Amino acid sequence: MARYTGPRTKVSRRARQLLDENKAKYFDRRPYPPGEHGRGRIRESQYQIQLREKQKLRFMYGVLEKQFRRYYKEAARQSGITGTNLLVILETRLDNVVYRSGLARTRPQARQLVNHGHFLVNGKRVDIPSYQVRGGEVITVKERSLEILPILHSIDTGDRTVPEWMDVEADERKITIKDLPSREQIDTEIQEQLIVELYSK
Repeated sequence: MARYTGPRTKVSRRARQLLDENKAKYFDRRPYPPGEHGRGRIRESQYQIQLREKQKLRFMYGVLEKQFRRYYKEAARQSGITGTNLLVILETRLDNVVYRSGLARTRPQARQLVNHGHFLVNGKRVDIPSYQVRGGEVITVKERSLEILPILHSIDTGDRTVPEWMDVEADERKITIKDLPSREQIDTEIQEQLIVELYSK
């Protein structure tokens, strides 16, 4: 399973935006970019701004470059706005759906729970974090995993707002996908047009 395993706070500092909620106190301590010239005023090129936006989105969803490029090509093939299509593809990954529902505290934790086979989609075990959910699908926690500590802790301590495009019954550990999300329903702070411009060169 390919994933980023490096220092998470450093990525947030480079992006100049908190990308991992668990690292908030470390980011607040040093909110400037890493490196010798992190605090200096650097003139940024348009390419640098576009690249940083792409790297932010990649890191948010835990996707490496090869897979991200494949998602972009798929978004470009679909009808509609390419940037919006890309966000919808990333937002409907199974690990992200579990995170958005509040059954996991972070996306990496959601990814691990899915990978360990704790979730069923329409009654069938799915252990692929990148599985694309569709409207009408029902995601549940398998019976033997209903009371595992990470899920219980996430439900007890979670105060995340559930997106409008899904219904969550936390007591039953059940997520129902009402429809694919629209751009207005995705609260990711990303300027996706910059990413489209980057890949269009």
